[in-house]
Formats: sequence, structure tokens, C-alpha cells
Amino acid sequence: DLSFAWIFNEYPSFVQEDSRRFVSQETGHLYIAKVEPSDVGNYTCVVTSSVTNSQVLGSPTPLVLRTDGVMGEYEPKIEVQFPETLPAAKGSTVKLECFALGK
Repeated sequence: DLSFAWIFNEYPSFVQEDSRRFVSQETGHLYIAKVEPSDVGNYTCVVTSSVTNSQVLGSPTPLVLRTDGVMGEYEPKIEVQFPETLPAAKGSTVKLECFALGK
């Protein structure tokens, strides 16, 4: 099994999930809603394998604020990648992720 986390600027400062930040354990993507100046910095993905008990770090990705005030071209859409069926054992935990993107 793999788990995903993100380092903000440098270890051990991990991104804490809250009402604006979410790390998908399905894709590893980091979602930040309503970017603030305090979000500016370098983000590094950390993938951990519970099978081998090892970690791999990605390359840092800088997040910078645009100075021209342009938000970009993001059409509103719902990101849904649910399987057609999801088998689950009675008493198990199932997590489905759904995201609304856009401005």
C-alpha cells in the first residue's frame, strides 16, 4: 500500500490538511483552495510504501503568486473518477473522492 504526503518548503514541515488543503490518497495530488500568500513556497511529494517501509521524494515544485491578477482558464467542472462498481466487505471502510474545480 502507498500513502502520500507533501512537504512544504523543507522537512519536517508537512502540509496539514484543513478546509483549504487536501491530499488525495488515491492519486497523490495536493489540492489547495483559495491560494493565500502564506501558501507560496516549494512543495515536495512524499510517497511511502507500507510493504517495503520506504519513502521516495519527488522534485520540489514551486508555487508562486501571479502578479498580473489573472486566475487562469479553469472551467467549472466536477472531477469524478469513481469505478463502475466498488466491491466492499461488510464492516470495511470505503473512501470516495470527488472534487469541484473552477472559478
